[in-house]
Amino acid sequence: MSTVVILGSGVMGSALAVPLADNGHDVRLVGTHLDREIIDAIRSSGVHPGLGRELPASVRAYQLEELETAFADAEIVLSGVNSFGVRWAGERLAPLVQPDQLVVAIAKGVAADEQGNLRILPEVLAEPVRADLRERVRWAAIVGPSIAGEVAARHESCVVFCGEDQAALDTLAATFRTDWYHVWTSTDLVGAEICAAGKNCYALGIGFAEGELERRGGAAGADRAHNYEAALFAQAAAELREWTALMGGRPETPLWLPGVGDMYVTSTGGRNVRVGHLIGTGLGFTEAAARLGNPTLEGAAAIKVFGAALAKLTERGVVAEDAFPLMRHLYEVIGLERPLNVPWSRFFGGEPVRATH
Repeated sequence: MSTVVILGSGVMGSALAVPLADNGHDVRLVGTHLDREIIDAIRSSGVHPGLGRELPASVRAYQLEELETAFADAEIVLSGVNSFGVRWAGERLAPLVQPDQLVVAIAKGVAADEQGNLRILPEVLAEPVRADLRERVRWAAIVGPSIAGEVAARHESCVVFCGEDQAALDTLAATFRTDWYHVWTSTDLVGAEICAAGKNCYALGIGFAEGELERRGGAAGADRAHNYEAALFAQAAAELREWTALMGGRPETPLWLPGVGDMYVTSTGGRNVRVGHLIGTGLGFTEAAARLGNPTLEGAAAIKVFGAALAKLTERGVVAEDAFPLMRHLYEVIGLERPLNVPWSRFFGGEPVRATH
């Protein structure tokens, strides 16, 4: 039995408590300063309000001020916050982590420096940790198609634990793996993480299709916009390979669970797709987000990072001007509030010029 601390009691962090508890581990779920009501609800009823499901009775819930108590004898630590809270989580964990602890990030996003160089979120999580200790902690991340409600319901799920230490990944896989939570491992941390960030962006764009159909008056008809969606998905998959290559990842990583697998499930619904749908109807990004109540939109946030970085990388000559046409347009729509006008002819290396006779 391992002792596992999860910092962040949102739906994904809490859902991961289920396979851990099923395997008999000591699971301690710690809320952030934004999770107080969630922790209170779990303590009083056992039910997670976001998941609408009772967590295993063995999962113990803690408020943030009890983090140090929860950390006692912990062998594995999960950062269960979203991408906006990763640095905050690193600062909370920095005085508590110990050498040889396994620290796992689950947020999917990306950061960039002033020159446009991209950084994966496990690096951001680790940064507040003292440099000499940072090298002695074993860092990892979870990627792949994983809807929190399905994990909490014990539905079949296939994920990838990625990191640079294969022995650590093997330990994590054995800790989490059940007969329904299926775990693979990969030492391509950077490739897997850049795919995890990119797929949120591209899923938002795939949401444009149904919105455009609605705008053109076809929403009530039998014919859908699957051709539109499939073309965007294919271009997105090509760009995931380009991002992976740019970051030094392995070419096969975008082709399975961390890339197209995760992008498929993210494209089937969720906040990013819903805001994309509204943009497709003709709304600007700000108005579309407001219509949804300005929820946390990790895809939109990542688009702004990728897009701004692309401009700098292009100016520096690191990437070609015609590279990443879909991500560039997503940035125009989301970051610069320009009208949607999908650049179809720039996809797949550029549309061949039709011969005239």
